Amino acid sequence: MKGNTMIPALLMLDDGTCFEGYAAGACEEVMGEVVFTTGMCGYQETITDPSYYGQIVVFTAAHIGNYGATSLDSECPNPKPEFGASGIVCHDLFTDAENGNFPHFRAENSLNATLAKMGISGIHGIDTRALTLHLRMHGSRNGIISTNLDKEYLLKKVKELPSMAGLDLASKVTTKEKFVFDTDPTPFLVGKKRDLTKKMLNVAVIDYGAKRSILLHLFNNNMHPTVFPATVTAEEILAAKPDAVMLTNGPGDPEPCDYAIKTIQGLIGKLPLFGICLGHQLLALAMGAKTYKMPFGHHGINHPVKDLTTGKVLITSQNHGFCVDPNSLSENIKITHWNLNDNTVEGMALTNAPAFSVQFHPEAAPGTWDAYGLFDQFRAMVDDFYKK
Repeated sequence: MKGNTMIPALLMLDDGTCFEGYAAGACEEVMGEVVFTTGMCGYQETITDPSYYGQIVVFTAAHIGNYGATSLDSECPNPKPEFGASGIVCHDLFTDAENGNFPHFRAENSLNATLAKMGISGIHGIDTRALTLHLRMHGSRNGIISTNLDKEYLLKKVKELPSMAGLDLASKVTTKEKFVFDTDPTPFLVGKKRDLTKKMLNVAVIDYGAKRSILLHLFNNNMHPTVFPATVTAEEILAAKPDAVMLTNGPGDPEPCDYAIKTIQGLIGKLPLFGICLGHQLLALAMGAKTYKMPFGHHGINHPVKDLTTGKVLITSQNHGFCVDPNSLSENIKITHWNLNDNTVEGMALTNAPAFSVQFHPEAAPGTWDAYGLFDQFRAMVDDFYKK
């Protein structure tokens, strides 16, 4: 193989389990919580998803990089710098593109070269089936990828890495300054096209780790996003006079984000709210509910969720390691969606205020389009709020 793809490397878990492979990307030492994703495609969207900040992503799909990489698939919205996965793990890294043989008409570079440019390191050539089964049975664990083959050194270092529980990472990946997302959607974006005859609403997007696709889908649904830092106050949001508020996805534990919880409490009932993933958990905490860390989380694009309102089953895209405790929900909250794999809360709505949220990703990048209608539901809720 050409380039750095045959440099020996190790993946060491904090329980002493070790895998031997070869370095990928930036070939630097990297640590993070090791989680597996069951998505069969969309590796670049996964790697650049800010919700994976602080995590090393294991791809259960055997072949990664086989259609190259393109800037159009990045999920980090500009002008925010690249905040995605800390590292990646895969079985077979496609390297033919190292010779300029790009396998897809949209490809601008190989995945390996793109990882190196982004400063993301990884390891390939390991048995990802064995690793996934280990994580499935023992839970997500901290790990370290390194070209330093001293196993004692690696185990000692990874044991010093703190648990994801208790970490506020939203403040790490958020935009530092407010900005207006004012761009035409990419021509490759699937979904509803913007209705030029319909009024554009102004939506304040609180960025806990927002994906670019969320902003594009708001734009496509005639909602103009202005992105605010995660630490914005309710007073600052209300002073901007938006029509509604989006609470975005993001990484880490929701409970330490007391600044976000306080802001949401100050907005409930005053503006329509729609929360996704971490935004869903923060809305629940703002209503007095509790969250907990899951053994290995939900990561992938094939999670079945039942819509309790319609009775339909949606195949959803998910990426989270924490969940809302259903036993802690107040009487002002009704559960709207339920996970059919493990009976966890996937969606809720407030009965005394215009606000709802889902644990999964309706913008689905990558993923299915089963839940895209939630953006229509958000728009309808906003229109109804101002009619009343």
